[in-house]
Amino acid sequence: MIGDRLMKAMNDQIRNELESFYIYHSMAAYFHSISLDGMAHWMRCQAHEEMIHAMKFFDHVIDRGGKVILQDLKQLKTEWSSPAEAFRDAYKHEQFITGKINELSSIAREEKDYTSEPLLAWFLEEQIEEEASAGKIADELEMVGSDKSALLLLDRELATRTFPPGSPFDPVAYKAA
Repeated sequence: MIGDRLMKAMNDQIRNELESFYIYHSMAAYFHSISLDGMAHWMRCQAHEEMIHAMKFFDHVIDRGGKVILQDLKQLKTEWSSPAEAFRDAYKHEQFITGKINELSSIAREEKDYTSEPLLAWFLEEQIEEEASAGKIADELEMVGSDKSALLLLDRELATRTFPPGSPFDPVAYKAA
């Protein structure tokens, strides 16, 4: 059985992950609006990952005999002045999420909830990748500066990110349905 304090914190994290899903879709819409479809695609893939993250916490709470209580989501942001700003925001957002995962780990340890540790260890490792990926792209966009040719090359590179097979967020999947 999951303790009340950790259950509440995990419900908060479900909201955080769903807000991540939401903001990455906002960023995808922004990138589509400025014809950077590769960056939009990268953000759609990122949004897919965030939904998976939310469901990992969702299932963990349920499996541990707790209750999932979905919370209202905030629209975090919808406009950016540049691709670099959007990816800087993505990087900052991933740092925020890392802090929240660290808080969950602390609560689990304080409550001696050892059965949550494998899940939280997975997320701690995942956040290293999440921060590194968003941070690298933000750095590359800073290097690109106002060079439109370099921006288009990076856009094409980011278009190569793949969805997991059968992802409902993959336009190929939902256009075929």
